[in-house]
Amino acid sequence: MRHTLPIAPQFYVTAPQSCPYLDGRRERKLFTALQGDQAEKLNNSLSKQGFRRSQNVLYRPSCSECSACLSARIRVADFAPKRSHKRVARRNAHLGRTARSAWATSDQYALFRAYLDARHADGGMADMDVFEFAAMIEETPVKTRVIEYRDTAAEDELAAVCLTDILDDGLSLVYSFFHPDLRKNSLGTYVILDHIDLAREAGLPYVYLGYWVPGSAKMGYKATFPALEVYVGGEWQELGDPEDYSTQTHPLSTDPIAQQVAQISLPDLRGDGDL
Repeated sequence: MRHTLPIAPQFYVTAPQSCPYLDGRRERKLFTALQGDQAEKLNNSLSKQGFRRSQNVLYRPSCSECSACLSARIRVADFAPKRSHKRVARRNAHLGRTARSAWATSDQYALFRAYLDARHADGGMADMDVFEFAAMIEETPVKTRVIEYRDTAAEDELAAVCLTDILDDGLSLVYSFFHPDLRKNSLGTYVILDHIDLAREAGLPYVYLGYWVPGSAKMGYKATFPALEVYVGGEWQELGDPEDYSTQTHPLSTDPIAQQVAQISLPDLRGDGDL
């Protein structure tokens, strides 16, 4: 019988660069590769610890003097829509949802380009070509779906798209985009509301929203969802009042990288044959 030793994931840190959320800040990420037969297990485990997936990488913020970015998720069982959410749902009742395999299409890319050009023309993804877009959608070693929303009253025109990972305890919204002309429809909010319905139908307890950043206008909408939890100090806690969270920096606000890595709980990555 063959005996093998499991190889623990190796963690790395990116070079500092301009923060896309808070002016004057420098962003740095802790990351590890997501590959092999145990990718699903690692993605499930680290997602519960504030990590996010981007293609074949899992990452979370690890800025040297800032800890503003907080991973956020919604408890599906406790979610009760506000009046504003009900209005958004009614406004988009004409949209039909289709869950597809993680395969990029020209329709999706055209919508993606229109979205970036209108809303994020100076962002880090602004120069993505069709091949890079296809890689973003298709390079996934875990269970992933592309959720399309089409206008059933307008010849099934594509209105919104969400790249979604299916975790063992929830749905993780990896990236979403929508038609810029439909901004008044609050499609970003609608996609989250629909994923809450999807998770409830599938019996999954959480919807992972990525990062909420207090003080960032573009992230503020996430704090409007009831039953929202954020990952703070190694555990999930109720968001409470968003005004209680500070964006002030301090050189002692984050642990050293080695300590951060040591505190990560890793799953047993041995395969069935590794006895």
